[in-house]
Amino acid sequence: MPMIEIKNVSKWYGDFQVLKNCSVNVEKGEVVVVCGPSGSGKSTLIKTVNALEPFQQGEILINGISVGDPKTDLPKLRSRVGMVFQHFELFPHLSIRQNLALAQIKVLGRPKDEAEERGLKLLDRVGLLKHAEKYPGQLSGGQQQRVAIARALAMDPVCMLFDEPTSALDPEMINEVLDVMIELAQEGMTMMVVTHEMGFARKVADHVIFMDAGEVIENLPGEEFFSAPHTDRAQKFLSKILNH
Repeated sequence: MPMIEIKNVSKWYGDFQVLKNCSVNVEKGEVVVVCGPSGSGKSTLIKTVNALEPFQQGEILINGISVGDPKTDLPKLRSRVGMVFQHFELFPHLSIRQNLALAQIKVLGRPKDEAEERGLKLLDRVGLLKHAEKYPGQLSGGQQQRVAIARALAMDPVCMLFDEPTSALDPEMINEVLDVMIELAQEGMTMMVVTHEMGFARKVADHVIFMDAGEVIENLPGEEFFSAPHTDRAQKFLSKILNH
């Protein structure tokens, strides 16, 4: 059973169809990169996976559990799906240590000591242990995004979703975030990543999904997508991105 199954998903905003019959599978331990031009539906697609965006047709399963089923306990399901956004969504009035512990205590019911210990262990893993008592505003954008990744990992997710995690960062900070993501991929974390970082995609993607105008145009093994994409649209996209 795939970890994430997206089957014939369609979504409308009023009369405008933003997703058209999209199907994607993410196997356990696989890294799937979703790319395409701006406005192609990439971010909307990844947000339907944990029901941050409702969808009108099709089915999405995470580890066999249906996201769209009214009987599904969505908060419980979301607690097992790590999500990292463009903007870091950290609580500005809480220290980094508190940011990492809060959801573990409130959602998973972990004792405070255990939650803080787990948070600090993951903060160390992303290279920021010495910043535990600082507040988000005292960290750079790249550091805040690494904290956001540590916070998602602290919930022991079965998979991780990344929605353009580097697009709000200064160019110098992008690599420090991508390095953490590459490590996660190498350790076998199941990941679905919306990104424009094609060097990263080339390095870690088992599969690449290329979207345009709300449709999945290509769904290919990473190597094949970069060496011989099937459609003119994907070839044109890659030639623009990889030649600059």
